[in-house]
Amino acid sequence: MKRILVIEDEPEMRRNITTLLRFKDYQPIAAENGRVGIGIARREQPDLILCDVMMPELDGYGVLRSLQADAKLALIPFIFLTAKGEKDDLRSGMNLGADDYLTKPVGIDDLVLAIEARLNRTAQQAKREFKPDFSSVQPLRRFGLTPRASEALLWLAQGKTNSDIATILGITESTVKKHVQEIFEKLGVETRGAATVRALEVLNTGDSATP
Repeated sequence: MKRILVIEDEPEMRRNITTLLRFKDYQPIAAENGRVGIGIARREQPDLILCDVMMPELDGYGVLRSLQADAKLALIPFIFLTAKGEKDDLRSGMNLGADDYLTKPVGIDDLVLAIEARLNRTAQQAKREFKPDFSSVQPLRRFGLTPRASEALLWLAQGKTNSDIATILGITESTVKKHVQEIFEKLGVETRGAATVRALEVLNTGDSATP
């Protein structure tokens, strides 16, 4: 049974969505705000996340940024829940890496179609025999990175923090931040999660590896 994390601050909406998910044989996990949702995502590793955009304390964009910064969570399918008036503001969220959005109130057919489409795509990607090889930094040099930035990317792709990378490479954390900025610029990405995906594609040793 696929687990769906629902991050929604409105109790009635949260209850309605989780009820619909149970009716369709999903296992919903409810979170009443963004901060709680991030904690649950780290603990439960859900199969997909539905997240409201406008929430107090931490909005949906903040949730997505936090997830994209964590290599273990960055690839979880992420769908925004948005009010009609917010649709024009979704470009920034989609650029951050969101997979889709649903307009509230959510119809059961639209909900199921969106969830199934994202879960099916994730399943197809998993069949690619994705096996990254972290033994050498050389494949990452094709991005045009400096040797040190390539090393930083190798460890970033393994989920290491800036502090971890600084310790491993014997450099300062501020220097690591400069390398990460170089990585973002060379790879044309804005988040650690997106950089991780690009790096893993290059390091993949499976039969369907990206050339």
